[in-house]
Amino acid sequence: MEQNNKELPGIKGWIEYRLPVFSFLQHLSEYQTPKNLSYFWNFGSIAGIGLVIQILTGILLAMHYDPNVDHAFNSVENIMRNVNYGWLLRYMHAVGASMFFVAVYAHIMRGLYYGSYKHPRELLWFLGIFIFLIMMATAFMGYVLPWGQMSFWGATVITNLFSAIPFIGESIVTWLWGGFSVDNPTLNRFFALHYLLPFIIVAVVMLHLVALHKHGSNNPTGVDVKSEKDTIPFHPYYTIKDFFGFGIYFLIFAFFIFFEPNYLGHPDNYIPANPLVTPAHIVPEWYFLPFYAILRSIPDKLFGVTAMISAILILFFLPWLDSSKVRSGRYRPMFKWFYWVFILDAVLLGYIGSQPAEGIHVIIGQFATLYYFFHFLIIIPVVSKFEKTLPLPSSISESS
Repeated sequence: MEQNNKELPGIKGWIEYRLPVFSFLQHLSEYQTPKNLSYFWNFGSIAGIGLVIQILTGILLAMHYDPNVDHAFNSVENIMRNVNYGWLLRYMHAVGASMFFVAVYAHIMRGLYYGSYKHPRELLWFLGIFIFLIMMATAFMGYVLPWGQMSFWGATVITNLFSAIPFIGESIVTWLWGGFSVDNPTLNRFFALHYLLPFIIVAVVMLHLVALHKHGSNNPTGVDVKSEKDTIPFHPYYTIKDFFGFGIYFLIFAFFIFFEPNYLGHPDNYIPANPLVTPAHIVPEWYFLPFYAILRSIPDKLFGVTAMISAILILFFLPWLDSSKVRSGRYRPMFKWFYWVFILDAVLLGYIGSQPAEGIHVIIGQFATLYYFFHFLIIIPVVSKFEKTLPLPSSISESS
């Protein structure tokens, strides 16, 4: 420590001796990373930027928002019309939620394809899925806050799902509502939790980064780092790559904010909440649609809720379901084909979730739901056991 203090004279040395912030920054600049990371590895840092945008815009919006059922809708309209640049803050927050989920879904898809859940990164994967669960809870509560028609009825439908739990379900619903219907106590609780949960996400993200730095990033080959020739410093090589990714991300972000800010939303949410008028078709935001389709595909309420929750929780078991010694899908021919079929199935579930639960949509949703679980519980274990994989490179350097 004394040596570091001498290397950094003056105020820097004084701070470093008490809080080693400069040595930490030096560690980040010298952090060795596999040299073959593609742009698919940008989505982690892009998701981090998305989280920062959501927190900053959310704090500013909370200064003007009134969490009361009589004033919530009008307070949002006031932000849009009377607060300086309030329209920009609101659209950044609303569009930002969708962009955040795009980055996270891409991040998860990359992890699934390249086997980032495999030994020794299981805990890194678990923390990532835990972040995803908190994100979903935060986004749902945020969708309720504008107190439009879709906000109110979405809250009513989703909170009512807890009533499917035997014996204690009705009590849980009453506790969530703070009464006997979705009303002022519900809105207050959702506002408080929506404000709090992003900071919990930040804490879990910190743990996620600690776990990442323990064994380093996975890479497109899935081969472990064997020598210094396989790595390059994170800065400047990957910071430049990340900033390029940020530029593309912000261009798309800006397009939606300035040209199509309501494209990813629902027009019914510009109608004040009315408990006496049920919308013709109640749908959640697009990033919940695959899980909503799974929920609706099963006629029994309890089994539907169980299937919807299991669709996420099953990701925790991937390190054991996939027993293949090869990480990367690049060297797994059968796995690669089934992976893309699974992605198409997830997109199909999203489409079915956006459609009325009637006619052919119900049947397609049931088959797509069945395949979703079939992929994880049958295909992944069988393929990982019997698949003939391609030869792995002896090192990262050899593959490039």
